Amino acid sequence: MAKKKTVSEKKIFVLDTSIIIFNHLSITLFAEHNIVIPISVLEELDDFKKGNDTKNYEAREFIRFLDKCSCNRNINDWIPLPGEDKGKFKIVMSTNGIEYSATKIFDSNSMDNKILNVCLKIQEEEKGKSVILVSKDVNLRLKARAIGLKAEDFETGKVKIDNLPSGIEKIENFNQELIDELHKNSFLPYSKISKELNVYPNACYILQGGKSSALAYYNPFTEELENVNKQSCFSIKPRNAEQTFAMYVMAKPEIKLVALHGVAGTGKTLLALVNALEQKKDYKQIYLARPIIPLSNRDIGFLPGDIKSKLDPYMQPLWDNLKFIQNQYHENDKEYKQITQMVEQEKLLITPLAYIRGRSLSDVIFIVDEAQNLTPHEVKTIISRAGENSKFIFTGDVKQIDTPYLDEQSNGLSYLVDRIHGQNLFAHIRLEKGERSELANLANDLL
Repeated sequence: MAKKKTVSEKKIFVLDTSIIIFNHLSITLFAEHNIVIPISVLEELDDFKKGNDTKNYEAREFIRFLDKCSCNRNINDWIPLPGEDKGKFKIVMSTNGIEYSATKIFDSNSMDNKILNVCLKIQEEEKGKSVILVSKDVNLRLKARAIGLKAEDFETGKVKIDNLPSGIEKIENFNQELIDELHKNSFLPYSKISKELNVYPNACYILQGGKSSALAYYNPFTEELENVNKQSCFSIKPRNAEQTFAMYVMAKPEIKLVALHGVAGTGKTLLALVNALEQKKDYKQIYLARPIIPLSNRDIGFLPGDIKSKLDPYMQPLWDNLKFIQNQYHENDKEYKQITQMVEQEKLLITPLAYIRGRSLSDVIFIVDEAQNLTPHEVKTIISRAGENSKFIFTGDVKQIDTPYLDEQSNGLSYLVDRIHGQNLFAHIRLEKGERSELANLANDLL
């Protein structure tokens, strides 16, 4: 009886293109349930397979995966997915003869409507089974529900954003004697704070006592609570406690991975860049990169000019931050000339992320700006490029996402913080106080 119940509860998930280019292995992540791929999805993947972007890689890998699974088999019939306790998959070609047609209902023969027709066809053929469309396209999910279909987002890897740690904890009524000792000795051994604090690797604390306060950081390597003082880099000084912590953890050579997230104007990119410049002697190169989000979903190939002129508009915010640091000095100052020289000698490179795949990056600081526009798989791909003596810094605002198939819960930056938080090599700071200008703060608060 138990076996029959399991079979009756099997669901059929219909995947659209957005799921495939989000993660080419998504087809294997539905436990024992069966998967349907509309032929129109394969047609769209055929358009995606050429190029150096991650979505192009995902499309190619998925096509190879299907080819391997379906070797010498009819792909229109159910084919077992590899692995234990997995379901089956098939490609649905024709939707002729269905009672209701999305292409007629919406008066359009679009790819989305063809996918909806596949859902309707499977629902007619598989009576009694739950048929669910899985898509990261919100509008497609709404259209599916409008015609009575079940539709949901791809939940695997989603992060509970409310539980995302800030990296900073405020402790009130902290032992004043310990604060005084921390100021005096610059550190406190774990044995003295174990009953006062719940520590975790690279945690930052605002300690408030009866008479004074302190900023502190827990070092997992020395098992000590360190006193944190403001330190300037290239004449840029932190303006609040959050920025002070951010600059402190980024300066730690033993911390190889840092994530900074916060609203516009909190100083994420600027702090990352000045810290990298301050540590330039310890690394051969500094890379500044950001994902390219084309306007109106049009590829940069549509833009006129050579590759540099195509990319410059996307990289301009990084150049703006670099110029701001340079402008702290006079043109004849040593620091001003050093930055110019680093750019000319390619010791400091501003580059898109599209060409990182396959590389091994050693002796570099790699800053990834606007990381909230990356998928979890893209973040993993970037970090897996880390060679010896490399440091990666990810910055972004998880509430300001420019890609249609990501949100606060599914983007790579949220995923990174959620999965790696608490590891010795990782530090994370959430910046909340805007410091760009009074006007920028007003916009963030009221608009």
